[in-house]
Amino acid sequence: MKTVKVSGKTIEEAISNALKELETKEPEQIEYTVLEEPKSGFLGFIGAKPAILEASLKRDPIEEAEQFLLNVIDDMGVRVQVEKLKEGRETTFSLTGEDLGVMIGKRGKTLDSLQYLVNLVANRFADRHARIVLDAENYRQRRQEALEQLAERLAFKAARSGENVVLEPMTARERKIIHAALQRNDDVDTYSDGTEPRRYVVIAPKS
Repeated sequence: MKTVKVSGKTIEEAISNALKELETKEPEQIEYTVLEEPKSGFLGFIGAKPAILEASLKRDPIEEAEQFLLNVIDDMGVRVQVEKLKEGRETTFSLTGEDLGVMIGKRGKTLDSLQYLVNLVANRFADRHARIVLDAENYRQRRQEALEQLAERLAFKAARSGENVVLEPMTARERKIIHAALQRNDDVDTYSDGTEPRRYVVIAPKS
């Protein structure tokens, strides 16, 4: 990342010089540190000292997150490519390649962990919250559909047996899918129990 040291008679002039050096016209696109405050000196000019700033362009949070992910992929030695798609405030990093099974992991745990990390990296630099979804050949959609089918099947089992059905521990996102799938089911209620990271959904028959 390019960093420049600039000076000016005032802070404002030094910022203006920094914009020229960094080849941008938007002050909000740079960040700077004041190294020395300006001093007017005797009679306004004798011994005067300029303001000195150290400035750089602000890091793009999505680009930082993408570079982090590429570095992880390189360290893992897998053959995977990343395609980026931005829709509104959400950005999807879609993974393709020969080693997607390694990236997804058992029930998507590796994919979820990587998604958590890339969001941490992005939000270190974001002015407002950035949301990144990590997907691999539409795994997220396929997993959602599988969970919805599981929810319906276990809801039928709970209603028929009259006993609670306890699901295996899931991430908050997957628990939300189960709750949403059965929200309008007249035969059962759902609630989450346990403590993270082993929090789970309980499907209970309505009395």
